[in-house]
Amino acid sequence: MTTAIVYDPRYLEHDTGTGHPERPSRLTHAIEALESMPWFDGLRRIQPRACERDWLTAVHDDDYIDRSLAACRNGRGFLDTPDVTIGTSSWDVAALATGGALAIADAVVAGEVDNGFALVRPPGHHAERDTALGFCLFNNIAITSRYLQRRHGLDKILILDWDVHHGNGTQHSFEEDPSVFYVSLHQYPWYPGTGARHETGLGAGAGSTLNCPMPAGSGDDDYRVAFKDQVLPAARAFKPDAVLISAGFDAHAADPLGGINLSTGFFRWMTREMMEIADASAGGRIVSLLEGGYDLDALAACVCAHVETLVGARSTPNAAAD
Repeated sequence: MTTAIVYDPRYLEHDTGTGHPERPSRLTHAIEALESMPWFDGLRRIQPRACERDWLTAVHDDDYIDRSLAACRNGRGFLDTPDVTIGTSSWDVAALATGGALAIADAVVAGEVDNGFALVRPPGHHAERDTALGFCLFNNIAITSRYLQRRHGLDKILILDWDVHHGNGTQHSFEEDPSVFYVSLHQYPWYPGTGARHETGLGAGAGSTLNCPMPAGSGDDDYRVAFKDQVLPAARAFKPDAVLISAGFDAHAADPLGGINLSTGFFRWMTREMMEIADASAGGRIVSLLEGGYDLDALAACVCAHVETLVGARSTPNAAAD
């Protein structure tokens, strides 16, 4: 297996201020852990680019793009909601985060790599068409989905979101579109309040959203049941042309922003299951993007476990204990 990784020190320039959980050290801690892995040098390093405006508008309104740019340039403290703290560089960093995912998509479709992981910030799955929410400016994974369809001609995209928080923005981007199957496992009820079981899509997209709301305290066994009974049968039936993962690691037992109790090893298990789905119908194509994860040690351990599984490397003792 050849696995790509996108990381750039410019992602650290998104200044969220003192005490904000979505902080630059999330990435520095994770990249330092990755660099200590014996398989790290075998990763294909890909340089990100700033996402072009045409691709931002595939998901977001023109007015929102202009408004968010002005807010950053003019030194506003936050965008739309107080939890979306911004600095003067935040718009550029957000565009670079989205562009990093697109660069991996290009490499995967070209066959240069089998799969890839975008170690980027800010995250994206809460961002709506016209509103910033939940630390997110641009919906990285939704834009990547449209890019794969419109730039590379792939028809059917599966998005699996295992972040502890429901990806409201991603769901709303595709809830009327049967070509994108959005699957989410998340703590419920919890922020942002969406993701009930009855939310299954609208109109032509009815049935193309699968929400698996999980009560606080759920652990590996509960998630495994949801996968085997709901997620995997539906994903196999959909037969995607590419698999995208909103890889939030805040469902880990150590995370301070959630109440789900997954082990590090379970993220390996979910990754393997998605690789099997991708192998069956998508030529192995997986693009994974970092979303949440706010305990630095747990985040680093889970990122290593996830990427190690994508690489197909054998588990190593220092790759983070379960």
